Amino acid sequence: MSDSDALHLVGARVLDPSLSLDAVRTIVVQSGVIAEISDAGFSATADAAQIDCTGMVLCPGFIDPHVHLREPGELHKETLATGLAAAAAGGFTAVAAMPNTLPPLDDPARVRALIDSAARACGVRCYPIAAVSMGRAGEALAPLRSMATAGAVAFSDDGCCTRSLKTLYHAARLCADMPQPFMSHCDDVSFSGALMHEGELSDYLGVAGSPSLSEAAIAARDLLVAQATGKTLHICHVSAKETLQVLRWAQSLGIRASGEVTPHHLHLTDESLRRFDARYRVNPPLRAREDVSAMRQAVRERTIRIFASDHAPHAEEDKQPPLSHACTGFSGLETAVGATFEALRGVPLDVMVENYSSNVAGLLNVRGGTLAPGSPADITGLYLQRPWTVNAQAFKSKGRNSAFAGLTFQVRPALTIVAGRIVYAPEGMVPPQTTAPAYARGSRAELQAHGAELRGRLHA
Repeated sequence: MSDSDALHLVGARVLDPSLSLDAVRTIVVQSGVIAEISDAGFSATADAAQIDCTGMVLCPGFIDPHVHLREPGELHKETLATGLAAAAAGGFTAVAAMPNTLPPLDDPARVRALIDSAARACGVRCYPIAAVSMGRAGEALAPLRSMATAGAVAFSDDGCCTRSLKTLYHAARLCADMPQPFMSHCDDVSFSGALMHEGELSDYLGVAGSPSLSEAAIAARDLLVAQATGKTLHICHVSAKETLQVLRWAQSLGIRASGEVTPHHLHLTDESLRRFDARYRVNPPLRAREDVSAMRQAVRERTIRIFASDHAPHAEEDKQPPLSHACTGFSGLETAVGATFEALRGVPLDVMVENYSSNVAGLLNVRGGTLAPGSPADITGLYLQRPWTVNAQAFKSKGRNSAFAGLTFQVRPALTIVAGRIVYAPEGMVPPQTTAPAYARGSRAELQAHGAELRGRLHA
């Protein structure tokens, strides 16, 4: 193998929890995979391209397990191309796309079409999450096994919960032997249409709210299904302290259960809606100050081991007031890393990296989450002290709405590499690469073994 297709990343602090590594090293990339992690510095004779990464932290590629890319069906909000460009700018080497598209991902052909379209973008990896039920209506089962064969990495009716307990239970029994987890959006449908968290502020404002019970009750239901069937269950965008209590109960019993938290549920409270600002209408809603404190503590104590953006882009007109007419959610891929690190100052860096990389790879049973030689060269570079202010109008995403607009964060993405190809770097740092080697792949047995190892660590 010649050095002509090699890349040397030199001078960075390399941090990989999966290798118990935290030291200044050189990462050698060849043909899209990690060839070596060396303590050698610059080489005057090597033919490989060399990039000075002094001042950066290089980590296993960050994976966002919960994004909405709007294609097919709502291209005025986002396309695969713009969504994956936003992911690259946010430091993500891979994302998992939720199935609430138009039409939804409830068919093997649609799963394959998403994979093929994302591959043509020649950038960030995109893994499809397929629907549990046909049309995400919560009644008839979707063809789970054939969608898994087509490439689905998980199942979810996200956007709403799977309405029928019977449907969820039979779906979990049907594919309990499969590695794809169920990812539950926990929100009782009787509270659909609520505009904010139900509490003192919603009562004062006279606004319909959704209480914490709406989330925690469905989380308890779905975790009981996981207990009864043995199916791995992941709770999306945990926002209420009561949901954490239910999750801790499940984990204490050995149920294969995990949960994720978003940057906005780590940062913002329902007080943001005091002036009816539609930017802050999200689902689940921003909750009380004690819920935000509980989310932060849950990360510190490792009840929550996964971060997600819940990237939900909308066109400008979709977020116009009045609050009751505004769509829920906002673009989050380009702010997620900075906002999460800002909210969790003092949490060890290896924990932060693990929650964005190896833990997500383990949940989704995908390659990545490590810089071990032979692994795909998916690498995220960070500047830990490089203050920047969120300018939503400069987003790569089509959605220019952000609850973090105007805020300043310390940590920012510095470099994003997928399969050895630089897909994002600060302007002027390195020349863009116009061709990419094929994604590094392994045999089915290798993928299953890798996923089992990471999942074991996640649920330990």
